[in-house]
Amino acid sequence: MRGTSRRYFQELYDDLESVGAGLGFSGGTHTTGFNGKGLVEDLDLLLGILSEALSQPSFPKREVEKLRAQILTGLDLREQSTKDRAAMAFDEMVYAGHPYKRPDEGYPETVLSIRLKDLKAFHKKHYGPRGMVVTVVGGIDPDKAVDKVRAALGEWENDDQPPVPELPAWKPLEEKKTRRVEVSGKIQSDVVIGTAGPIRSAPEYLAAAVGNNILGQFGMMGRIGEAVRQKEGLAYYAYSSLSGSQGPGPWSVSAGVNPKNEEKAIELILTEVSRFITELVEEEELSDTQTNFIGRMPLSMESNAGVAASLLHMEKHNLGMDYFQRFPDLVRGITREDVLAAAANYLDPEHLAEAIAGPPKE
Repeated sequence: MRGTSRRYFQELYDDLESVGAGLGFSGGTHTTGFNGKGLVEDLDLLLGILSEALSQPSFPKREVEKLRAQILTGLDLREQSTKDRAAMAFDEMVYAGHPYKRPDEGYPETVLSIRLKDLKAFHKKHYGPRGMVVTVVGGIDPDKAVDKVRAALGEWENDDQPPVPELPAWKPLEEKKTRRVEVSGKIQSDVVIGTAGPIRSAPEYLAAAVGNNILGQFGMMGRIGEAVRQKEGLAYYAYSSLSGSQGPGPWSVSAGVNPKNEEKAIELILTEVSRFITELVEEEELSDTQTNFIGRMPLSMESNAGVAASLLHMEKHNLGMDYFQRFPDLVRGITREDVLAAAANYLDPEHLAEAIAGPPKE
């Protein structure tokens, strides 16, 4: 939020700051997000500024160039980061021919090519009330909150706003792919191994998430952390991650290693992945993870912001408004066989991408 047709950035900031409120925006692969906080009595002010920022942005040149410079600095740092370069190489292999191949931050040439008219045209076409979700959490009657949101945003229209485009189908890897990116002047190599996982709304997603916790999250980063870091001391960090979204986000294992240990670390990771997709997890591993999942759910909703994020998550992925009431039973209902089936369906070692970024080989 850098200014509107009615007010400069500093005026907006001063109005929010005067009541101790805050409002921010973020852009992602699928959506633009906004989050605000303030006292209940200042909700009208907050919603008014939100409405103004969404419907009447001004894109002042000075602020645009300031943001452009910040983004370019970030891209320059990304170019020198072995972790970022490995992640980019991974995406380019796994998502070849798919929009997920491209990084959200773009590339220097794309950032430099954006003009003010491009920003205005994009906003005019894509920003509108269609598909917008607003969550309000706090000491206010729900019906009153809805009335206030409607009063602030109800007249916003955009007849040019198109439907949300459908993602093209992702094509699974036909064979194992490997790429090594050389980054001069570095003393560490970063490794990413994996493929695309289930979408968030897929029936098997929760079983995959439970399995991922066992593979490379729980305790000292699960089996991966124990095998690669704890027992063999081959990694500075090692873990697995599953990124469920509207599309098939990555299910991968990441590790930072001494360049001399690249091959051994990769071998150990693949050994653990192979065991994970061919053998049932232990009863104790499953029970511990189920307890962990159920126990941390209420912790994620201790704050108003946490509750708002949870409500948004349920709506965005069509999980149902009673999802968190059902969540404990859903988790308890996951079996060892469910975990194995989800793992075997996605993590075949013969169809994974293996990306490494590090110093040139000696």
